[in-house]
Formats: sequence, structure tokens, C-alpha cells
Amino acid sequence: MSQVQIHDDPASAGAAVAAEIAELIRARAAEGRTAALGLATGATPASVYQELRRLHREQGLSFAGVQSFNLDEYWPIDPAHPESFQRSMREQLIDAIDLPPAAFHIPDGLTPGAALPAACAAYERAILDAGGLDLQLLGVGLNGHIGFNEPGALAGSRTRLVELAESTRSRAAVAFGDDEVPRRGLTMGIGTILEARRLRVLAFGAQKAGIVARALASAPTPALPASLLGGHPDLVWVLDRAAAARIHSGSV
Repeated sequence: MSQVQIHDDPASAGAAVAAEIAELIRARAAEGRTAALGLATGATPASVYQELRRLHREQGLSFAGVQSFNLDEYWPIDPAHPESFQRSMREQLIDAIDLPPAAFHIPDGLTPGAALPAACAAYERAILDAGGLDLQLLGVGLNGHIGFNEPGALAGSRTRLVELAESTRSRAAVAFGDDEVPRRGLTMGIGTILEARRLRVLAFGAQKAGIVARALASAPTPALPASLLGGHPDLVWVLDRAAAARIHSGSV
């Protein structure tokens, strides 16, 4: 069963998730082990990253023993582009903490087309070499996409190049301005995501209330990728009150 946490606002929700991540990092460090984090990009996890920056700055939370793996990236896109996920992650978190440069993993938006199969396989191997993901942060799109796994994605899918839905591209168009939104993206697959030991799905705002309710109530179906997470043994939906408005509190 999916667990649901409802918070007053995105700031308190983000602080709660950041506290869990900090506890995980410290526990792994005490064991002499690496913590492997799956990270998401965009506005939704911003409150988590803000609190992690504060914990690093004010409480000495160290990321020296962490490996981070981002969910997705546009393709093709230059990492220096203002809307690339690599640049966003660096601005939101990576450049403000002590994560070793080699421990920051994100699909390369400039990978040549012919090299993509090998690059995607290497990304999967890197996650396995890190011991698998301890915790994966996720958002959910208005069409139910997870990462860039658009409707139609299969539960066993792996890291790969995908076509982006027109609705996904149109929502990104405002941020891209005069630049065309890429038509494709690189993403961890649903199967890759489901192998993480913990999944934390964040959704904030009234515009997410409908898709959250549908994802929680739906039987698993590729037509609604977020519903494919439902059988995970440690899945928590972390919502603010607006996003939770169409469901009951507690477990669903």
C-alpha cells in the first residue's frame, strides 16, 4: 500500500524529506558505506534542496560519502544551457555542497546518438556499482509521467532515450523562451526506479490534486506511469494540502 504524508506547505514537506535524507546519509557514513541518492530536477524538489543546503551549511551535513544519480535530462542539450537539468541541479544543490565531482551522475545531453545505448547501459552499471539507490526522489507530471517516462512506459523499462509528450514540451516552452524544447530526453526507466530501496514522490499545489488522486486510486497501468509505483514496498507520497485535496489522509 502507498503511504501518504500530508504537510501544510511545500516548505514543511521539503524539510521532512531532507531530514530523512540527512538521517540516511549519516547512518551510511557511520557504517562506512556510501549513500546512493536518486535525485529529481525542477521546481517540485526545490524545498528539499534548500533544506539540504541549510543542513550542510549550518549543521555540517557532509555529502563526501554520497553518490547522486539524476533521473533524466533533455536530449540533445548543452549542459550549460539555462534549462538543462545538469545546470539546474548544480544551481539548486551540487555547487553548494561537498559532493565529490565524480560522484555527481546525470545523463549527458550531448551524448552522440550512436553512443546512447552504451551510455544508458553504463548509467545502469554505475547505479549498481554504487550498491543500488537507497532513496529515489520523484515528482509527478500532470499526465502521470515519472522522470521522462511518459504514458505508455513499461514497468520493466530501463535507462533509455524517449520521445517527450507534447504536453510535457508545451509546459516547458515558457521557460525555454525563444529556444525550442528538445523533443526527446534521457531517463531512468520505471524498472530502474522501482529497484530503489525507498521512493519518495513529491507533489505540491492544486494543479497536481487530480493526477495524485488518479495515481493513488488506479490499478497499475502503463497509461498512467505513476500508478506503476504502487507495488513498491517503501513508497511514500509527500504532499501539501492542496495536492492532497482529492484524497483521504493516511494510507491509500
